Amino acid sequence: MGLREVKRERTRRLIADKAFELFSDHGFGRTTVEQIAAAAEVGPSTLYRYFPTKEGLVLEFVDDCLADAVTWFCEQPALELPAGLRAVIERVLEQLESNPDRVRAVFDMAEQAGSVSAHLNELIWRFRNDLAAELTRRLTGDPLQVEFVASLSAGITMNIIENVVRVWVDHPGAVDARHLAHQAIALLENGNLPLPGSH
Repeated sequence: MGLREVKRERTRRLIADKAFELFSDHGFGRTTVEQIAAAAEVGPSTLYRYFPTKEGLVLEFVDDCLADAVTWFCEQPALELPAGLRAVIERVLEQLESNPDRVRAVFDMAEQAGSVSAHLNELIWRFRNDLAAELTRRLTGDPLQVEFVASLSAGITMNIIENVVRVWVDHPGAVDARHLAHQAIALLENGNLPLPGSH
């Protein structure tokens, strides 16, 4: 990474951090772009170049975690499907666990602001679709079957991450996210996933 890229990344990080401080202190709705720009000592136009939406400032950390996991997976040599998806899940959770206060604040803001919740859902779908696209590229066989397996596998991966993070956020200090993910994966692999019975 060159000097210019390092400076851009430092500025991006500073803007996001200052925004999060203001959101935490004053609330998402009551914090203006102008206040964030002033706190980060940049102009509003500079802020918009880095973050076109205010919601993007809230979700920058989660977005980076998800995008990093897909990028990492794309760079790996051939992996067996279950092992590769386990590694993706663990990579996302490891990064989210590195900043639990921020993750919990993101979920709090998503509950308070519909636009943040909608933006979070967009990130989740993008992660799922990007992962499915990479799986489709790697898998071989009948194209229809490959597309089905890739989409289903990406959906399961995201579902495990979502559910584990939700339990982890709702029970701070009581749950180990990666241990819970291992439990979920074991249920799938052993065929013991509890499904509702027919009535």
